[in-house]
Amino acid sequence: MSNNTVNSTGTAQVSFWQRYKTPVLLTVVGGAIDTIGFITLFGFFTAHVTGNLVLAGSGLVKGEDGLWIKLASVPLFILTVVITKIYIDKSRRQQLILSHLLLAEAVFLLAFMIAGLYFQPFTDADSITVAITGGLGLTALAIRNTASKTVIKHMSPTVLMTGNTTQLGINLSDYLANRTSENAKKLGHSSALVLSFIVGALLGALLYVKLSYWAVGLFVLPVLYLSVVARKEGFLQNIG
Repeated sequence: MSNNTVNSTGTAQVSFWQRYKTPVLLTVVGGAIDTIGFITLFGFFTAHVTGNLVLAGSGLVKGEDGLWIKLASVPLFILTVVITKIYIDKSRRQQLILSHLLLAEAVFLLAFMIAGLYFQPFTDADSITVAITGGLGLTALAIRNTASKTVIKHMSPTVLMTGNTTQLGINLSDYLANRTSENAKKLGHSSALVLSFIVGALLGALLYVKLSYWAVGLFVLPVLYLSVVARKEGFLQNIG
């Protein structure tokens, strides 16, 4: 049964959930994985190069361990973006690019989970085990970031919440000044993304406490699901 409705012009309209389930689910995953990595890997961000650079600077001043791993995240992130972009440019099956990228993300997230389970407990911020585990999580979300800037660039970022929170403030201001349905729609979209990241971060922390690195597997499932549905024709046109 279709969730689409038809407007007065006879054009099919996509429901709110159909349009926004992809960014919402991906944002929840991004928040969860970033939080799990931060908790277990001595403040390592799997999704935010900016955060790693800030913590590297702080660590340099304070003499903290793990400096080299946070600095190494930058070239690893760039290398992943380059390889992903080359794949996107060279792909002969444009319809399946997003599906393949999401599948690749899921594979690296599974590797992140397996590494975490195998190497834990992490006791040394400078250890190669921290670097390997963090690097796998970083690679997964670097692939996501590349997709967000290319294949789904019309969709709001799902791991960079500074921009989304700024947009939420702008949309709230616009709605308070002019309460139109269009402004309400924009406010709902930006609110959903920010709340999704918060939910993901909280879920990631709580589930890690209960399940250790097995919790990562629960967040791989929505990425695999989206990889499957992304194969459908018209999928890119129907996501927010």
